[in-house]
Amino acid sequence: MIRSTGFPPRICHFHKTWLGEIYQWAGHYRKVNISKDDFAFAIAAQVQKLMAAFERDQLSRYTPCTFEKSEAIVKALAETHTELVLIHPFREGNGRTARLLSTLMALQANLPVLDFTGLEQKKQDYFMAVQTGMDRNYGPMEKLFTQIIEASISSARGEH
Repeated sequence: MIRSTGFPPRICHFHKTWLGEIYQWAGHYRKVNISKDDFAFAIAAQVQKLMAAFERDQLSRYTPCTFEKSEAIVKALAETHTELVLIHPFREGNGRTARLLSTLMALQANLPVLDFTGLEQKKQDYFMAVQTGMDRNYGPMEKLFTQIIEASISSARGEH
């Protein structure tokens, strides 16, 4: 299970393990407010509280990701990815951490490693899907994850 067993939360552990050799502050929540293209992420003072809610509400509900129906898997991936990106708990590496979490969840669901390369051509759709998640509307992100999963399965089969 991808669940917190106390401090530090699992997402912090992922971040530190993966990026600790690059960033001295890896694995620690950010203390500064950040934005991208006029879109402000959660304010720094709320990150710890929001991450506790994320671990309680999304991770505890969706991991391990062992749902039988593909719609449930897509919903789990879309919601956890969107919520983590909206919080943006770290100064750098949030998208990479969210993709790592999505990939781990996909592997739990017996899917292949997720191939996110197609998102490069769909950046505007991706940003819109993240922003739509502010209203708990995960439909646009579910559509993107459906495409990512289909492309990943095709790639794993050697199809192009």
